[in-house]
Amino acid sequence: MDEPKIRNMEEFAALSGISRPTVSKYFNDPASVRPSTRDRIERALKEFDYRPNIFAMNQNRRLTKNVGVVVPYLADPFFAEIARNIERRLIEAGMWPILFSSHGDRKLENDILDSLRLLKPAGVLLAPLGRASDRGAVERFCEDVPTILFDSNMDGVGQAFIGSDNAQSIPLIVEYLCRTGEPPCFFEMPPVNPNANKRRNAYVEAMERLGYPPHVIHVHGEGWEFEEVGYQEGRRVLSGRGLPTDTILCSNDRLAIGLLAAAYEQGFRVGRGAGFAIRIAGHDDHPFSRYTSPSLTTVAQDYAAIAQTSVETLLKLIEAGGSFGEREETLFHGRLVMRASA
Repeated sequence: MDEPKIRNMEEFAALSGISRPTVSKYFNDPASVRPSTRDRIERALKEFDYRPNIFAMNQNRRLTKNVGVVVPYLADPFFAEIARNIERRLIEAGMWPILFSSHGDRKLENDILDSLRLLKPAGVLLAPLGRASDRGAVERFCEDVPTILFDSNMDGVGQAFIGSDNAQSIPLIVEYLCRTGEPPCFFEMPPVNPNANKRRNAYVEAMERLGYPPHVIHVHGEGWEFEEVGYQEGRRVLSGRGLPTDTILCSNDRLAIGLLAAAYEQGFRVGRGAGFAIRIAGHDDHPFSRYTSPSLTTVAQDYAAIAQTSVETLLKLIEAGGSFGEREETLFHGRLVMRASA
């Protein structure tokens, strides 16, 4: 029987064992890849008898090689690390990333999307504000420009979403904390994006499944200054001595960093075992989490995989003419990182 026909560049990259961005870069400009890589690709073209869609490629070449990357708060080291990974992978694919930060502001996010329309980018990787976004404006933009959402999901918006599986990662650390000490209460983050509610709900469901009553600490802060919220609300909670348990799971690591500072100021020794007053854990594996005192137990998001898959999915979307037909969703599992704080 004849070998099945390769339908697109994605399938060719998978069969040849060469990354999708590298294959795309070769087809845009063969001289832009290393000679040894070029030889591998050309041997694979002969072996698999693949002929790319020249018409589609020519259409794509009429676009700029610019790709917009929009994050809600670039000062957040989580987004800085994701953006760094995305930038490197776009450059490897022969694209030119243009980075924007919406600073948690709906109007600024809308202005960024309007500016991107004028730039006529090949595509956009968007981490929307989510709850604070103008949903109609984001939907209209995604209809006009090939757009992939990452980190913050807006159901039904864009052609695809890539992010972390909160329903897996939160139970992972809840189960660990219950197994190694008192069940945790949950120090929630301000509801700036859908991850806030998803993590709180995942905590409640995990505790109930394990047979423990959930305790959610509702914070009074707003916006993206999570360390300040964690510090101020931590001072309030710890000074009240009203914690139902000696274990606190924070919705993200930035909150936990602020809470660690509040605990130190009030004389609480943080850690696991005899002589320690409370345990504190977080979520994300923030780049600074390993350097706190004590170092922070957390759940690591897969920065590299989220960035790589976001870029590869956007390149596939551009090649497909801006539409997949059905929206795709890719969620990555978190990984437990055990350190001294819990």
